[in-house]
Amino acid sequence: MLRLPVGNEVKVIPSGCCGMAGSFGYEKEHYDFSLRVGEQVLFPTVRKAVAENAEVIISAPGTSCREQIKHGTGRTAYHPIEIMYGALKKE
Repeated sequence: MLRLPVGNEVKVIPSGCCGMAGSFGYEKEHYDFSLRVGEQVLFPTVRKAVAENAEVIISAPGTSCREQIKHGTGRTAYHPIEIMYGALKKE
């Protein structure tokens, strides 16, 4: 779906787990652990993608995954539908 807008290039990353697991990562006693899980694969991959192209758009369908990406990398991740909506508004 994300390849449909003209000019979009999609790279599926081996993201592993974000570590949030619903509300698990929001709980005080699990927060640091959840960030360590995200640091295993997801966060370094997002940071690398951003370093290679500051204009890269990060997409994640899960609400908790998008929040965890924000917490772990400072980058906003968008739901795929948000990206498609933005592409439709441009046309």
